[in-house]
Order: sequence, then structure tokens, then C-alpha cells
Amino acid sequence: MDSDDHVPPPRFFDRYSISSSDDDESRPSLHSTNRRLDCMIQFLDRKLSTSNSNSDNPLEDGFHRPGSLPEFVGKGGGEGIFRLPDRRAVHPKRPPSLEVRPHPLRETQIERFLKTIVTTERELWAGSESGAVRVWDFRDLYGESAEGEEEDAAPFKEVSTTLPPASAAVMCMVGDEGSGVVWSGHRDGRVRCWRMDSGTGSFKEGFSWQAHHGPVLSMVITSYGDLWSGSEGGVIKIWPWEAIASAFSLTVEERCMDALEVERSFIDLRSQVAINGFSSILTSDIKCLLSDNIRATVWSAGYLSFALWDSRTRELLKVFNIDGQMENQVDFSLVPDFTLEDEVKMKIVTSSKKEKTQSSFGFFQRSRNAIMGAADAVRRVAAKGGFGDDNRRIEALAITFDGMIWVGCANGLLIQWDGNGSRLLDFKHHSSAVLSLCTFGSQIWVGYSSGFIQVLDLNGTLLGEWVAHSSPVIKMASGAGYIFSLANHGGIRGWSVTSPGPLDAILRSELAGKEFLYTKIENLKILAGTWNVGQGRAALNSLMSWLGSAVTDVRIIVVGLQEVEMGAGFLAMSAARETVGLEGSSVGQWWLEMIDKTLGEGLTFGRVGSRQLAGLLIAVWVKNDLKPHVGDIDAAAVPCGFGRAIGNKGAVGLKLRVYNRVMCFVNCHFAAHLEAVGRRNADFDYVYRTMTFSRSLSLFNVPAAGASYAGQLFRGANAIGSNSGDGMPELSEADMVIFLGDFNYRLDGISYDEARDFITQRSFDYLRERDQLRLEMEAGNVFQGMREAVISFPPTYKFEKHQRGFAV
Repeated sequence: MDSDDHVPPPRFFDRYSISSSDDDESRPSLHSTNRRLDCMIQFLDRKLSTSNSNSDNPLEDGFHRPGSLPEFVGKGGGEGIFRLPDRRAVHPKRPPSLEVRPHPLRETQIERFLKTIVTTERELWAGSESGAVRVWDFRDLYGESAEGEEEDAAPFKEVSTTLPPASAAVMCMVGDEGSGVVWSGHRDGRVRCWRMDSGTGSFKEGFSWQAHHGPVLSMVITSYGDLWSGSEGGVIKIWPWEAIASAFSLTVEERCMDALEVERSFIDLRSQVAINGFSSILTSDIKCLLSDNIRATVWSAGYLSFALWDSRTRELLKVFNIDGQMENQVDFSLVPDFTLEDEVKMKIVTSSKKEKTQSSFGFFQRSRNAIMGAADAVRRVAAKGGFGDDNRRIEALAITFDGMIWVGCANGLLIQWDGNGSRLLDFKHHSSAVLSLCTFGSQIWVGYSSGFIQVLDLNGTLLGEWVAHSSPVIKMASGAGYIFSLANHGGIRGWSVTSPGPLDAILRSELAGKEFLYTKIENLKILAGTWNVGQGRAALNSLMSWLGSAVTDVRIIVVGLQEVEMGAGFLAMSAARETVGLEGSSVGQWWLEMIDKTLGEGLTFGRVGSRQLAGLLIAVWVKNDLKPHVGDIDAAAVPCGFGRAIGNKGAVGLKLRVYNRVMCFVNCHFAAHLEAVGRRNADFDYVYRTMTFSRSLSLFNVPAAGASYAGQLFRGANAIGSNSGDGMPELSEADMVIFLGDFNYRLDGISYDEARDFITQRSFDYLRERDQLRLEMEAGNVFQGMREAVISFPPTYKFEKHQRGFAV
């Protein structure tokens, strides 16, 4: 190398340093510098706290929190379902990733969830539920998002559709490198064209047309430049390159008219089906399309079957099922001819009643057509999994560079096929459903509904696996040396194509040494209060003395009430209402509104969610300045009374994400009576194992009627749960779980009068030794590994109402 050659120094990109220009790379902005200094100070404070810690409790994260209360820790934690989730910034089992878009709060994504991604030579594209399209330039992936955009996300550009009619959700996207455009298929059946201007860095929508009556489920570009699109009911249409190229050659003003010509240019492959005599693809939605450019063929996949087409002649070559068996040809004289059917209908309308009565042919023709239509509908429902072999459902297709076709199924099975449609090998490395496949070189990347990603070689050997997201991996695409994965919660991460490999260990070491550059610590004080109200109603001044004076420095308030309403009639009515998803009651709503007034609803605090089950009620309020960082709020209820069906005993819970950490609050009312210790333990175990947070909550400023959420499931892919692949309970996946309520544990071996004497003398140590709950926690029978502050107040049951010294 000549001495005059200048080698630029390596650049380290971090989220707090962004160059103002190419000529001023060494001077970060004042804002970025302040952010870095703040995080460095937080990081050093944490390290100092760690080094000065005298705590031997492994649950204390290695240091003693200043100002924390003395605690009692139950045995049995740290293993099995009571194992704490690993939330380290540098995960030892996961390759370092590029955070293109960190997990956004669900409430901020209503009607804006990302549905799919695709890559081109220079960009990463994503289509959303609103129909808008988002683009990341690969050169900006390490940049800092502008003010007002999503926090910590890479800079992006987003454009909504401008051509009428207003667009529906993007269902699929495909990059057309030959034309330099991206095509998007939408739920309303339209296909739209998007083009990036490489000079200005902006992009805009081109022309669009109505391609299908139903949603566009899949698209592919063949080696001949034709655009193939698939929809419901086995409909496949081809849009010839000649018509598309003609539209590209026109001006923007002329394209609106020429889009009609493109719309009329399609070739409907159902005509090929009729000629060749195959019927299976008439009844199955076209979930996937794949172009094999080596053999000039196109694969179309339904739910349990495939069709193989010649991409040049557009002829149907072969139809076969998931087992590799050829589909039988049928006599199409038995399949209704839609044109003939329309003609028959017209003749029937214009004929007289006498002619209709005398025409037995018309009667039998209509009957035959009706039966065939019903049979077709039955086959479609069965193929969609209504009552068919659903666990083998086809979910994803990919082709490797050696020409092999890989198929991912809902039961976790991976199937290798040759280019002629012969089934070769089966692999199963994970029990969850395969939702996405992506190939790069000699690697096959597999995305699962459990959030796992696996990497395989061409022989199906497992090279590596890790938890990529806390949600199903619904799409993957390769570009710029990364495999980009889209989770159904909207987060996008980029994984190096060299992973798994030696480079991962080097990057982990470097990232661990620079932890202060990308971590931030937020301290929160949470107030959790519980009250068995005994079917009573509190005065406002009572609530003020309980909550109002204790919230000056609290940012999250959780209130759990028991016995809000009781009685056999009410409990039976509550059980019936639960079965139809109608939770809550007028009394529960009264309590919520009274606490709203106590906390200054709207001025200081805002209620973010609540849930009622019979007499149990839980609600959470957060301080207004914390609201932008709180979301993903779900509710749950578990009845434990009489056959695990009645809500006189049980639990209600709320789960929320705060600063990217999951918190669960569970309000319980366990079995009563002194001798029922085993039943109380069983109630806890049942609640912990079965509580499932599956319903969406309306967020801020939404009035509640006993429960401040609409009982609606998220649509489409976003309805998929987030349970881990190993079947762990949802409470095990939370970063923090707080149990509160009337647990009903009593004092053993002490009479009522003796307990009163010890309370009068404030001899709580002796009473704690008789506490059933502490004894059961010491034995590891309940609340395993959980912590309870040392009790320094009198027992709250049984007490004398309105008697000084014993009333609580």
C-alpha cells in the first residue's frame, strides 16, 4: 500500500450519536451528547450499587435496592414455571441484532400494524393494516429517528395511498427488480405499484387497479416479468408484462386511464383448470405463490395442496397434496358451468310460470347447481381448517439456490420437495407452527409462531436457534447482509447472515463493554392496595385517607377489591355473563368512578384498564407523564369457586408493558376457613398456571362499564397469542408479578382472645410465627420464589367493626 493512501478510521454507530452531515462526522449534536452522558451516569450508578451490595438473595439482581423494605422470600423459585425470564440486553443464546423497529406499544398501532415486509436492492419495505407503505433505506439503518417519529426506530419514510378508492390493509408485497418497483396486494382486491426515486430518496405511489373481488393473498414476479396474483377460492390471475410495461411508459396523468387497460389484460387460470380437468385448486385459497426461475415454473399453494404451472405457457402441469400424492382428475361435466348457469337463469326469468312448471330440465339443472355449490362451500371450509386436517396446513414456501422447494406447516413440519413436485424429506425441529421462511446462500431461515428463529443448512441440519421476538415471526426477508424478521407485534430486527457463527461471540463481548450506550434505567414507585369491601361502599374521605395522601411520588396505582357484590343470584348471573363476554356490574363501575375522583382522573392519573369477575375487581391507574410508555394492556379472569366455574373465589389480572418491561397484577380471593390451607394453595397453583391474558383493552380516556375495555380479539395474525414455545404459563413470562388480595390464610395454634392480646401489645413477631402463609411459603408450597415485605401491621380479620383498636 502506498504511503499516500488514506484509510478512514472505523466508525462505531450508536443510538446516541448521529452525524449532522458527512463533513462533520466527529461532532455529535448537543442533544445526543446529553443523552449519552445521562446513560453513562445511570450505568455507573448501577455498577456502584452492585459493588456495594450485601444482599445474598439471587432474586435481588445482585444488589440491594436503596430504601427497599425487609422482605421474606418463599422457597421453590428460580426453576420450572417459577424461573425468571432472561431480559439481558446482550442475550447469551441470541446473536446480536439490529433493532430496525423496537416492539411498539399495541395501542399506538391500532389500524397500523405491519402485515408484511419485502426487500429490494437498497430498501426494506413494509405494508401496514391501514394500507400505508413504509420504507427504510439500508444506508440509514444505524441512524437516529427524527423527533416525533417512533422512539429508537431507524429513520423511515411512510406514504399513504393517494389514488382512489382508499386502500385497505396490505396483505402481501413483492419486489420487482427488473422494473425497479414494489407491488402491494390489498384486502380490497387492489394491486398497487410503488417506486423509489434514487436521486431524491423519496417514493410515491404509481398506478393501481382492481385485481380481484376478494383480498389479494399472494403475489410473485416470474422470470418473464409477468405478475401473478392469488386470491380466495383458488383464483389465480396473470398480469402480462406487456400491459404493465405499457403503463410504465406513460406519464403520470395518462396512467390513471391506462390502469383500466392493465385491469382488462389479465389471464384467468381457471380456464386452464377446466381444460386439464383438475378441481382441487377451485376450492382452496391461494396462500402462497413461488416462482422457480430455474425451471420456469410457478408453485401455488392452498391449505393442503399444491399446483405446478408453466410460467411461459401458463399451463397447469400438476396438482398434488401435502403428502405428495397426485390429485385425481374429475369429470367437469359434473361441475357447474357459470356461463351456462347465467344463461339458464336469464331464460327462467323471461319464461312464463307454465313453462317453468313443464320444464323438468330447468328444475333438475338448478338443483344440481345448488348441490354442487354447497359441496364446493363445504370443501372450502374443510380446507381452511373448519373440520379438516388442520395441523398440516401449509403456511410458507421458499426456494433454495440448489432448486429445492421448502414448505413450512402449521404443525412445525418442514418438507423438502424437488422442482418437479416430488416429496423428498421431512424435518421437525420445533413444535410451534412455521409462519415464515427465507433463504440466503446455503442457509434456510425458519420463523415460528413461538417467536423462535432457526437456521438450517440445505440438508435440513439445525445450525442454530434462538428466541428472536416475544411474538410470532410472521415474515422474513434478506437484504444488506441481514435477514430481517417481522414479529406480529410490529417489531423488526435484522440478523447478520453470518449468524450463528464466531462473529456473534465477538459482537456480544463488544456490546457488553459498551452497555451504557444502549441501556437506560427508569425508577418507578408502584402503590398496590387491596380491600375486602364486604359488599359495602366507601365514602370519598375514606378513599382519600387510603389513596389520596400516598400518591405524591407514585406513578402506578393498582387497586384490588373483593366482595364488591355477592349472593347466589349475583354469582350465577356473573357466571352467565362471563360466558358471553359481558363482565362488570354497576356496583363495580361505582367503585371505579369513586377511585377516579379520589385520584383526580384526567388531571394527575388516568385509568388504563380494569377487570371484574363477580365480586373481584382490579384496576390500574398511571400518572399522565407515564402514559406514552404504557401499553399492551390485557385482562384475565380465573374462577376458582365450585368446580372452577363460579367467581366467588378466584382471581382477576391485568398485564401491561411499561418501558418495555412486562408487569402483571393479580387480585385474588382464595378459599376460606382455618383448615382449608391445601385448598388455598391449590387455588394459587390453578391461577398461576391457567391465567391467560387474551383480550384487548381500550386504553386512556375510554369509559368503563365494570371493565374498561371492549372484549374483542385482535384480528388476523395479530390475534395470535404470545405463549412461549415450551408451554410456560403467561405469568411466568412477566418481568414482575404482584399478587394482592384476600388470600384467607389464618393464624394457626392461637385462639381469638390470645390474638387480640398480642395485637394490643403489638407483639407481631409471635403472630408471624403462626402465619399459615409464611409457613407454606417456607415449605415451598405456594408463591414459590416470591417476596413479601415483613408485616408490621395488625391482622385484618377477624376484627370488630367500629371498635377502636380492632377496626381496620
